[in-house]
Amino acid sequence: MGAAMGSHINAGDTAWMLVATALVLMMTPALGIFYVGLVRSKNALNTFMMSAGALGVVTVAWAAIGYSLAFDKGNGFIGGVTYAFLHHVGFGPRAGMSIPQLVFFAFEGTFCIITAALVSGAVVERMRYSTFLVFMVLWSVLVYPVLAHWVWGGGWLEQHGTLDFAGGVPVEMASGFSAFAAALVVGARKDYGRQALLPHNAVYALLGAGLLWFGWFGFNGGSGYRIGNPGTLAFTNTLLAPACTLVVWFILDLLRDGRVTAIGAATAIIVGCVGITPASGYISPAWAMALGGLAALPSYAVIMWRPRTRLDETLDVLAAHGIAGLTGILFIGFFAQRAWNGVSNGLLYGHPSQLGWQVIAALAGPAYAFVGTFVILKTLGLFLPLRVTEHEEALGMDIVEHGEQAYTHGEGAILVSPEGGLEVEMAVAQPRRVNA
Repeated sequence: MGAAMGSHINAGDTAWMLVATALVLMMTPALGIFYVGLVRSKNALNTFMMSAGALGVVTVAWAAIGYSLAFDKGNGFIGGVTYAFLHHVGFGPRAGMSIPQLVFFAFEGTFCIITAALVSGAVVERMRYSTFLVFMVLWSVLVYPVLAHWVWGGGWLEQHGTLDFAGGVPVEMASGFSAFAAALVVGARKDYGRQALLPHNAVYALLGAGLLWFGWFGFNGGSGYRIGNPGTLAFTNTLLAPACTLVVWFILDLLRDGRVTAIGAATAIIVGCVGITPASGYISPAWAMALGGLAALPSYAVIMWRPRTRLDETLDVLAAHGIAGLTGILFIGFFAQRAWNGVSNGLLYGHPSQLGWQVIAALAGPAYAFVGTFVILKTLGLFLPLRVTEHEEALGMDIVEHGEQAYTHGEGAILVSPEGGLEVEMAVAQPRRVNA
């Protein structure tokens, strides 16, 4: 992330960062809407609740210890505990910035919140809600702060000049490769590969993607920490890159099937926003457009490939975030331009070592996220059930995990009877008894 100069509070910078923080926080319920559209109706409420849960448990974990582990000096691997429970976090400016450290804490916290929520896309429709809440707490302490420290908190990647403006390593690649590990550990849905498991509401997916894009202007634009050139460049690039991803995705859809799909359009918006995230403050608008178009290709290929495997990474977090984030991190190594970012040039502009450290980040970040998530879930599985039973999965996560439903009428609605059993209300038939 770009750091602002100065040691005094600037009212304009602070006002912008308060707005940016609110925009990024909005992205978590927006993610919930996006994910809801992609799952089956019987799991819609549970899917949204996974994002809602992050707003609670991850925020508390971030305030308790996560922020300190990410941004206290510590060592090259992880920060210290000086800021635990917000000790020494007040109205004064963070070193080298012109905003209160409290605002910096809140802004960075919104990043951790949405990143933990993103991982839910790999395990929706079968993972126990209570276990996922515990997982998010552990992940927010053991995985995210470490990666954030590496690139933003004075860690070893930052020390060697790795560039990551707004979260290619700790947000995008971390969520994508953590999702990959989570899907492997939790396992596939019982009907995966045997029947079509289709999105139930493409409009929700489009609405959620649109709201995410809106929030992303705070996500990337706020990562300059002030009103000025880095944030302005990132803000503009956040408009351009996803637009180009959409165009390329439309072309790929037309070439493949002769039709442009709504789910494809929603996914393209996310891929474009993800791809530009690490590079948004480091490359020119022209290169941002090129990155937007390029990011569509590997992500589209992985999304087409994954259903042919036994990997039930349900909502393609690996493709949309992990692969697109990796593309953006590597793109910086080629096309970063000091004339635009005032920091460093990439290979194309005479600085080949920049590419080398971007490659190292693209290897180390995913590796740590994958291994950390795998170990956390395997350990959790020794003490807590990771997933519901097959019978409960068939009934739907909404009624089983929450005793509520997103939809109480229409095809597939499940109602609680006065006798305590379950009834399935079909659109064209009378309710019938299902033994619970």
